[in-house]
Amino acid sequence: MLNEEIRFSKALKSIARNQELKSYFQNSKELFPIFIKGANRFVAGETRTEGLERVINLYNKGYQVSLEFIGENTTSEEECMLTKNEFKELIKDLGNNQMKATVSFDLSHIGMMISDAVAFTNLEELAKEAQKHNIQLMISMEESQKTDEILSLYKRISNLFSNVGITLQVHLKRSSIDLNDLLKTSGRIRLVKGAYQESEGIYIPRSEELNKRYIEFVSMCIDSNHPLSVATHDENILMDLKAKGFLYSPNVEVEMLDGVRPDLLRFLKEDNIQSKVYVTYGSEWYLYLVHRIAEYPPNIYTFISDIIEQNTDREKINTY
Repeated sequence: MLNEEIRFSKALKSIARNQELKSYFQNSKELFPIFIKGANRFVAGETRTEGLERVINLYNKGYQVSLEFIGENTTSEEECMLTKNEFKELIKDLGNNQMKATVSFDLSHIGMMISDAVAFTNLEELAKEAQKHNIQLMISMEESQKTDEILSLYKRISNLFSNVGITLQVHLKRSSIDLNDLLKTSGRIRLVKGAYQESEGIYIPRSEELNKRYIEFVSMCIDSNHPLSVATHDENILMDLKAKGFLYSPNVEVEMLDGVRPDLLRFLKEDNIQSKVYVTYGSEWYLYLVHRIAEYPPNIYTFISDIIEQNTDREKINTY
């Protein structure tokens, strides 16, 4: 990134978790309708029905799909139960539509903020339901202070179920050790650069060094013949991996967030590379949207253009 883009990205990440600002936007009768227009490119809608409609459409076009009910850091047991039930119904709906799909989620959305016991109980129930319907689960990675807890819960569940995968943030310096450990498990590994604002010294900033590290991590997974999701929109990295032949491995898929570089993902799919679209739905779209712009600052131009042009047709604005 350019220096100004890096500044902009850091500024966005710093406000992403500002609950007061989030509440202001979501409760504002003037701003909410405007911002939801800009979010429309990146979020399928607020309901499961809207999320399912989106992934069914993409699935019928030949894409693999992952669907997430957005949310994290849930501190109420009642809310965790409702969230778990929402994911359970989502799994059933995907299965009933005979879709080979993935359901993604944060462990802090299903109980980790209350206790590991609550999170694991809910995780195990979802894994059982997913196994029944031939659905894969993908655990997202969160802020670095949660990494040990997330990896511990993942290793426990991976001993019982092979249909659960884990996300790893390449920008954390600790991740080289974590990757070597995760290669001993059977679940799919999803490699992301990392979107969270972290303390200086524990991460590698966006740079050629980080890009090189990302490619090295992919190579390690390929060498181990491990199921892998290459989750990046970085065209330079993807073209490098493509040239090396890594993206044609049967265990490898390229995953991109809905609305971010659909043209690039379509290009890869047309070259017979397994291509997955990560779709989200739910009312907690504020944090998700801010991180999408922070990850790829040029998205701010798209976001503003969609607001001004009042784009609402997803099929027109996301040309897969």
